[in-house]
Amino acid sequence: MPRTNEYGQTIGDAVPGWTIRAEPQKVTLIGRTCRLEPLEAKHTNDLYASYSQSNDGRDFTYLAIEAFKNIEELRNYVEKTVKEPGRFSFAIIHASGKAVGMISLLRADRVNGSVEVGRVVFSPLLKQSIASTEAQYLLMAYVFDGLGYRRYEWKCDTFHAQSRRAAERLGFTFEGIFRKVIVVKGRNRDSAWFSIIDSDWPKIKEAFQKWLAPENFDAEGRQIKRLQNIQKNIENIVFT
Repeated sequence: MPRTNEYGQTIGDAVPGWTIRAEPQKVTLIGRTCRLEPLEAKHTNDLYASYSQSNDGRDFTYLAIEAFKNIEELRNYVEKTVKEPGRFSFAIIHASGKAVGMISLLRADRVNGSVEVGRVVFSPLLKQSIASTEAQYLLMAYVFDGLGYRRYEWKCDTFHAQSRRAAERLGFTFEGIFRKVIVVKGRNRDSAWFSIIDSDWPKIKEAFQKWLAPENFDAEGRQIKRLQNIQKNIENIVFT
């Protein structure tokens, strides 16, 4: 039943014992197929070699940055990134030991327990891999289980169909389109907003763990059950 105050007005649920949450830290998050470690200049060579696997710049169309033309551009970007206030960036390290992508936590609102995942720059060596999904899971687990945040946001260009599909696959809920949010690369960007909240997390976490389990992959590393199918099965078990 909805809560009401002494005036009969409907009000939000109580949040008993809520306290300001800690700021994200430079931590290393270890999984089965990858690990996330704080981004540093030492990752530049591996990252440049990984991004150089692309034949063109299409992976950067919807990002605020352009494809790196040379290693110096990437080195400057990494050096600037690690110094940027309020941004907590990680290098994604593949089982090979090489850095194959970057991901960041942004706009941490400690008072209200909200943070955004963004600046996701995956190389061809990472895309559509087990590690790419596990990297997302590791960061979510850090935010919800490690820091106790209430809300985890994903925002992307409304025309970025691949990013929108990824958000939905990972369990994010679509919240709507925010119009004329920014001007990027000389053009307008309307942003699609998605979120996972703390009450969503237990089911999403369970689905990730089942999907990531070694027995969910065959000898060639191909998934047996899709993540979204596992999520739907968990929801049916919970609500029927």
